[in-house]
Amino acid sequence: MPKKSSPVINSSECAVAEIELDTAPVEVFQAKDFFLARQPILDREQGLVGYELLFRSAASGPANVSDDVAATAAVIAHAAELGINNVIGKMPGYINVDAAVLMSDFIKVLPSDRVVLEILETVKVTRELVLRVAELAKAGFTFALDDVVADSPDLQKLLPMISIIKVDILAIDPSKLLMLAVQFRRAGKKLLAEKVETLEQYNECLAFGFDYFQGYYFARPIVMRGKRLDSSKVVIMQILALLVKDVDNREIVAFIKKDVGLSLTLLRLVNTPVYGFLRHIDSLGQALFVLGRRQLKRWLQILLYANTQKAGHALSPLVLLAATRGKMLELLTERVHPGRRKASETAFTVGIMSLIDALFGMSMDTILKETKVSQEIRDALENRTGFYGNLLKLAECSERMEKTGVEMQEMLEPFELTLDDFYELQLAAFEWTNTISASMGN
Repeated sequence: MPKKSSPVINSSECAVAEIELDTAPVEVFQAKDFFLARQPILDREQGLVGYELLFRSAASGPANVSDDVAATAAVIAHAAELGINNVIGKMPGYINVDAAVLMSDFIKVLPSDRVVLEILETVKVTRELVLRVAELAKAGFTFALDDVVADSPDLQKLLPMISIIKVDILAIDPSKLLMLAVQFRRAGKKLLAEKVETLEQYNECLAFGFDYFQGYYFARPIVMRGKRLDSSKVVIMQILALLVKDVDNREIVAFIKKDVGLSLTLLRLVNTPVYGFLRHIDSLGQALFVLGRRQLKRWLQILLYANTQKAGHALSPLVLLAATRGKMLELLTERVHPGRRKASETAFTVGIMSLIDALFGMSMDTILKETKVSQEIRDALENRTGFYGNLLKLAECSERMEKTGVEMQEMLEPFELTLDDFYELQLAAFEWTNTISASMGN
């Protein structure tokens, strides 16, 4: 059995732990010395089924696998302190692990029914490791193999304990991709396509029989000439325009009543436990009164992304990503410019509208020409410039983990925010989005 030292798992002690195998010790960073990305995993119907949690050392330069896995180990060791359950909500969280993490004692800090452990492709498969994976699988942990590009004797040793095969579709020829997919499907494994960035890639993997998909193809606009907004979206846009004009509540209610699905959705939202009202709200007039215009505006902006006619619409990755961006930009603005309510509301609008071109299948320029927004919102959405544009770039980078830790810290400096500030606000945004999902009936 490889030699290992006892890890530091006391969340009150932000100490540095070391994990030893037969190789050099792997440093485990302090609890918050990292950036977090929460990347959605979708099913064949493009519904949300989980998140991969990626951690990058804040001190790292170019992507360093050793540093990133060490950051992951710190997160696991301090899972309770860092609120991992609040990050993933009801969804399972996929977490990268190497041999050092798998052989450690603190792996059991994680709830076995809430996580999927991704065994990295760089892990050396030893007899001890196979026995350890079998032990953890028996304890209820689910395993995935990461970045599989071909079958191998080592892979076969682990295969009986593996539920999900993750394939980097950019690292394998399409003809070999189909053969690999057929092979593992015959073995009864679920297939997850990684780095799916275009609709064409998604459709190809769909045809090959993949079960799950990871990548931002769903957030990329596919502009269709002559496309028009459906009636429910037009009603929402009209109501948002009325709110800007500050018209009478009766006029707003009249517009809401034009769409039965929207009316029922708003009534259901206002009667959720989130608001804690003692009696049932059964009219749109009451709903508008108890919600208030600011909250109504936010719900409507979120509902732009939801298909109110389809059950389970709230788990659409687009609505959740837009909601998270909106809340993240709002919280960042509140921290940078406390007390400036209009600025925080503008920031929320920028975050929500940043994906509206993907939603409508129209260019951002076309949408903004038809929508009355300020020049600073237009600059942020079209050019990623100005205060709000820079915040949006920061949020987008944190989603994809495209920047190194050092570069991310440099992006925080103009806002005079620390790494701890950013993580705190990011966690609050995730929690709020999870609440949104629960409130919308999921």
